[in-house]
Amino acid sequence: MIKRIIKELKEHSFFTSGAVISSLSLVFLIHFYLKLEVPRETFHIFHFLHIIVSAMATGALYYKYRKKVVLALLVGILGSLIVGSFSDIIFPFLGGKILGADLHFHLPLIEETFPTLFFAFLGSFLGVVFQRHKTPHFVHVFLSVFASLYYLLVFGVNLGAFFLFLAFFIIFLAVIIPCCLSDIVFPLIFLKNEKE
Repeated sequence: MIKRIIKELKEHSFFTSGAVISSLSLVFLIHFYLKLEVPRETFHIFHFLHIIVSAMATGALYYKYRKKVVLALLVGILGSLIVGSFSDIIFPFLGGKILGADLHFHLPLIEETFPTLFFAFLGSFLGVVFQRHKTPHFVHVFLSVFASLYYLLVFGVNLGAFFLFLAFFIIFLAVIIPCCLSDIVFPLIFLKNEKE
């Protein structure tokens, strides 16, 4: 299992780096060059989309090996909620604090419980029904990058361009570890047979 995890992290590191660089470039353009404000809803849009896609990938991968609908739904929901919270909120918050940013902690799972649970269920249901576990992972990484980045922008106070440059490392770790664990490793933990 450890070799599998390391292999997956290596394979996804190049793609994740590219996604983070692309998103940071876009945000620099919008936020610092065009001087446009980022509304709070931007984070919620990307966070909820991230939860849907994460639940799709996790639920679909579990269902692929074990045709148990209820368990696949629960694995998808649980995986997306835990990992989405770590990836989009907890990692960026802690990383920002380490770098000295003044951040407000906001956890949608607690503060907007019903929509968060609804989107997790919806994603897991779509994953089980349509059996798409590869395409959502690709989209999952991009959504997670933007959710993490917008968390820093929306809930951070006076974050400058230099901080966002350093944010590359925060966002990279916030995406690569939880997203790979959620989509690939988390469902595999529930499969006992090594062949599966």
